[in-house]
Amino acid sequence: MIRVVLAEDQAMVRGALAALLALEGDLEVVGEAGDGHEAEALVRALKPDVLLTDIEMPGRTGLEVAAAVRDAAIGTKVVILTTFARAGYLRRALEAGALGYLLKDAPAAVLADAVRRVHAGLRAIDPDLAAQAWGEADPLSDRERQVLRHAGEGRTSAEIAEVLGLAEGTVRNYLSEAIGKLGAANRVEAARIAREQGWL
Repeated sequence: MIRVVLAEDQAMVRGALAALLALEGDLEVVGEAGDGHEAEALVRALKPDVLLTDIEMPGRTGLEVAAAVRDAAIGTKVVILTTFARAGYLRRALEAGALGYLLKDAPAAVLADAVRRVHAGLRAIDPDLAAQAWGEADPLSDRERQVLRHAGEGRTSAEIAEVLGLAEGTVRNYLSEAIGKLGAANRVEAARIAREQGWL
């Protein structure tokens, strides 16, 4: 049996995925998480064969969880399942150690096959996205991305500084760098551009 942990913040989608995977004789869902922190804790506790995770979740993104799982050297392989058909997200997922990247509108049989392929150490990537992935590289540093994500959620520089444990002036510097790199007029536009490109 291939042991799977599911991470998806929408309960209905998570339930549907668990039900679909349960129909496969060789796949067993051993844990379900509704946010990124819970997903990472479950993977560390259960050490499943595969983590199937969304990208956008409360707490930590699926990409951050994938990187943490990779760095922990648990041996769990990661499949990203998302609505984001963006090459930037795919590149970041691969950099975070994910072996699979599928869109949520993929047929159930494709999802099950992807879990099996990734468990075997192979890649399972949406072919159309793979072709796009050779586009423009992400110009943002990890810290610029973090700061910009918070700014895009409407937080002030002071609030971002408190959340990330940085000086307010440092936050403003990161925002200024990100705005300049993206050719944006302000932080809101910079966050929008970065999100559209799949860089947040």
